[in-house]
Amino acid sequence: MPFHRFEEYENVLLTPHLSTAEAPIIEGKYLYYCLNQKRAGTGSELHYHPNELLIFPVLGKINAVVGKDRRVVDQGTFVLVPPNARHSMKATEDGPLAYLYVKDQTWGVVGVAEDEALPDEAPTMEYSQSIVDTGEHKKKKEGDSQAIVDGIPNCYYPLLEALDAPYRAGTSISWIEGARSAFGLYELPNGHEESQEASKNEQFYYVLEGSMDFSVGNDSKQVTTGDIIEIPKGAPYKFTSTKEEPVRFAAVRSNAHLEDLIDNQGAKAL
Repeated sequence: MPFHRFEEYENVLLTPHLSTAEAPIIEGKYLYYCLNQKRAGTGSELHYHPNELLIFPVLGKINAVVGKDRRVVDQGTFVLVPPNARHSMKATEDGPLAYLYVKDQTWGVVGVAEDEALPDEAPTMEYSQSIVDTGEHKKKKEGDSQAIVDGIPNCYYPLLEALDAPYRAGTSISWIEGARSAFGLYELPNGHEESQEASKNEQFYYVLEGSMDFSVGNDSKQVTTGDIIEIPKGAPYKFTSTKEEPVRFAAVRSNAHLEDLIDNQGAKAL
């Protein structure tokens, strides 16, 4: 099924030795699509991983660090974390935090401490569960950390004043391209239609506000706030919105480089 909601999935602890984060995981072919959730004042220690990470808060605020750049990130700001960049995301003391959390599948969803050498294989969710069950984390691998701390450009992109900000006059579709994936924000106040016979990339859409009629292959639904649409690479899709029911949604997609890494170079994490 191409239509999902996060509440339909079980929350799992992603990296229990480094983070309080719990998240449902929707697994595509090229991307992991998650909703990271953290209690007020809690979060992750500084860590890294060799896959790219896309972050977009939908509840609360983030005390964020990427490299050495520390900021408080409000809803409406997108954060692009490059591969191996040192980072930490914590909820502020104001309240709980939830953010869209999207990683490419050249590595798993489990991170590595900033001072730890990268393991030969990506830690699995089964390993994370064993930490929960036993309270033990295996000795760190010998060697140097590959975490990048210095020289990381600005990774923060303010896109909206608030998720429920008044719609602006014109249609707005903007994309931010990373090395392996991209993040898009659609604001459609005047009605809009998009149709593709075959999606060029794998895509996920998350409805922030409003509704639209959406079809992927032979499945159709009127999607509303909180709905997720998964579009496999090569799948036909179409969506339509109206001026009477404007819609705003966040989108992510794989790119050709990531697809080549996984399809032709065997880079997919197991």
